[in-house]
Amino acid sequence: MVNNKRQFVWWPFIVAACIALGIFIGNRYLLLSQAGGRMLGSGNKLNTILDIIEEQYVDTVNMPDLIEHVIPNVFSELDPHSNYIPANEVERRNEDLEGSFSGIGVSFNMQLDTVLVIEVVPGGPSEKAGILPFDRIVTINDTVYAGIKADQEKVMKLLRGMKNTTVRLGIKRNGNPDLIEVQVTRGDVPVNTVDVAYKVAEGVGYIKVSKFGRTTYNEFITAIAQLKQEKCNSFIIDLRGNTGGYMEAAINMINEFMPEGRMIVYAYGKNFPRFESHANGTGTCLESPLVVLTDEISASASEIFSGAIQDNDRGLIIGRRTFGKGLVQSPIKLRDGSEVLLTVARYYTPSGRCIQKQYKMGELEDYDQDIYNRYLHGEFDSADSIKQVDSLAYQTVGGRIVYGGGGIMPDIFIPRDTSGVTSYFSSIVNSGVLYMYALEYSDQHKAQFAAYKDYKELWDYLKTQPLVSDFANYAMRKGIKKRPTLIAISRQLIETQLQAYIIRNFFKDAGFYPVFQQDDVTLKKAVEVLTDGKPLMEHL
Repeated sequence: MVNNKRQFVWWPFIVAACIALGIFIGNRYLLLSQAGGRMLGSGNKLNTILDIIEEQYVDTVNMPDLIEHVIPNVFSELDPHSNYIPANEVERRNEDLEGSFSGIGVSFNMQLDTVLVIEVVPGGPSEKAGILPFDRIVTINDTVYAGIKADQEKVMKLLRGMKNTTVRLGIKRNGNPDLIEVQVTRGDVPVNTVDVAYKVAEGVGYIKVSKFGRTTYNEFITAIAQLKQEKCNSFIIDLRGNTGGYMEAAINMINEFMPEGRMIVYAYGKNFPRFESHANGTGTCLESPLVVLTDEISASASEIFSGAIQDNDRGLIIGRRTFGKGLVQSPIKLRDGSEVLLTVARYYTPSGRCIQKQYKMGELEDYDQDIYNRYLHGEFDSADSIKQVDSLAYQTVGGRIVYGGGGIMPDIFIPRDTSGVTSYFSSIVNSGVLYMYALEYSDQHKAQFAAYKDYKELWDYLKTQPLVSDFANYAMRKGIKKRPTLIAISRQLIETQLQAYIIRNFFKDAGFYPVFQQDDVTLKKAVEVLTDGKPLMEHL
């Protein structure tokens, strides 16, 4: 009984001590959870670390800026094509693929510290406001942009903007001593992804596709219809320099050439269910002979197109080995307007090959140097320098051997054309002097050249002019020394490019490409195999 009384006396003290200990432990755990102790939980460690920095770091930190710097580093540890795009870059990045942007509808160049209008988009805001090619934009919203070293990117941002907003321009036009005040209401400006379509030889149509965007398929169908009206029954699709875009656009284009049921492409990933695409047989060119032109820049959707045509023995690939991008990215929008491009799958050509070239996670420098290394290795000049891996051999529907693991190898290899390329030619191209001369020459003769009804008339005139010698004097005034021997070697190349760039200022790409490509050896080979009367596969 005495013992029980003693326990009863001490019991309140024991309970109080337990409560105090519990409070102490609870407070201690709370402090730990608010600091480094967070790492013991199941939460995101990166968020925890950022929270600790924000709450306990010795100095004030701009956390949004820190996060913007941290996120790209995270993606740099993944594959070469997963990427983070800040909010202020998302719209600009998507413009080329979405088919339009909001702006005033001009192409311009910073010529001698002056904004020189080169092209006015037909039906666009600037044309409606009365702006003409070769007008000079002196002021933008009352700020002078003539006679100063203004950044072309900055000027572009000033001219673009939200639809239905206005921008005030001060225009200087030759023949008018006064500054012309113009107010332009920004609107939708189309972005074409099919640069040109023209009849390159009797019965042969040529289509240049610069990227695969939202409007590419519709542009492509229009080009096919135009060429068929010109009696073209075989086609050359030029994907050189085309870095890709939307897979759907490439699939729809392939469908125009492919028999019903043929595989076009398939893709899958760890959390990406297998996706397959097959031709539905409704294409408009199912019997048309086809050649696809590629080079080392042709990538992604360009390789889907090329791979499907090659694996199905539906046409020939002519040119050089493609880039080798076989990864599929999914755009994921974030709350602040930024965007993540995350690799979610690999795609495979109909024969089963993945054409993604090798890479190591987080080691992007070697990957980025791959094209340059190909050049050093001689791949641009000789097909023999390209070694294929036997374990990555696959078969086309006709039994031909093709290889995965590093781009699409063309059926007919065409080395790069170095004829006429000299150190003098490289200097005038790299310095921009050749292009500057073409602009100034066009500006000086704009009234005369604008009167020609088509590019061929202007071309005939330019052939009679001493363009090369006049240009050499111009280049010398710009600091590029005359090199008579080298100029003689590069004469044809210089003359062709001068003619093409001048013609483009008046007849756009429809006049530019036929002139610029007159000595294109890859295009000439494509025309040859389509016009000699033999089935395409006999050329292999």
